[in-house]
Amino acid sequence: MGRPLIFAHRGSSYDLPEHTLAAYLRALDEGADGVECDVRLTRDGHLVCVHDRRLDRTSNGHGPVSTRTLAELERLDFGSWHPGPALADGDDGLDESYLRLLTLDRLLEAVRAAGRPVRLLIETKHPSRYGRHVEHRLVTLLDRHGLTVPRPDHPLQVTVMSFSLLAVRRLRALAPALPTVLLLDKLPRGFRLNRLPFGIQIAGPGLALVRSRPTLVPALRAAGNRVYVWTVNDPSDLELVLATGVDGIITDRPTPTLTRLHG
Repeated sequence: MGRPLIFAHRGSSYDLPEHTLAAYLRALDEGADGVECDVRLTRDGHLVCVHDRRLDRTSNGHGPVSTRTLAELERLDFGSWHPGPALADGDDGLDESYLRLLTLDRLLEAVRAAGRPVRLLIETKHPSRYGRHVEHRLVTLLDRHGLTVPRPDHPLQVTVMSFSLLAVRRLRALAPALPTVLLLDKLPRGFRLNRLPFGIQIAGPGLALVRSRPTLVPALRAAGNRVYVWTVNDPSDLELVLATGVDGIITDRPTPTLTRLHG
């Protein structure tokens, strides 16, 4: 097999604020094969790139993302909590790409404008007060961009992920051609390594699970599945997952990861 694909986790999120346009543009400049984002629905039905259920950690807002409208979220600062922007721009001030909320629609536009092939991993976050509407909105948006049926000649290839088996099943029903990843932080009872459910062909185990189950990745791959592992940042962990033969590595630090692979 060739080298694994390298995905920038929430953009180049070690150096710049996660889920900001600046973090994704940095990851594309660094040469990542793809980028990863999390999506949540706003109160007025927009998909926004935010990991946490609440706003408190990554913005100057408070409370659940799902209770705010897009206009309310766009007034918040999503970047100043992170030391990266200040280091990058010194005292010259920060442009909005470091600070403002990023919608999935805007991210799709930015990735399509990259001028080269890019893979996008989209994780739908659950539980959510909006339940199935998250996947319905996602498929509607992807369909508007012409991305629900992958085309080999298209520069942007989308894969949808979730820890929720129900969410992945919904995706398979709504857009059966879209590749899907079942994310795993532990192995569910009765989980079969030789056959992922609902026609899923990519497993997404966390690094801790890969560490604790050394035979997991080889067994999944031997059964014909691909394996993307998250979140791999330390050099020793990178060596561990490379030794198992993974197909994709999700990392906050794409540059050192790519340097190791190209070295």
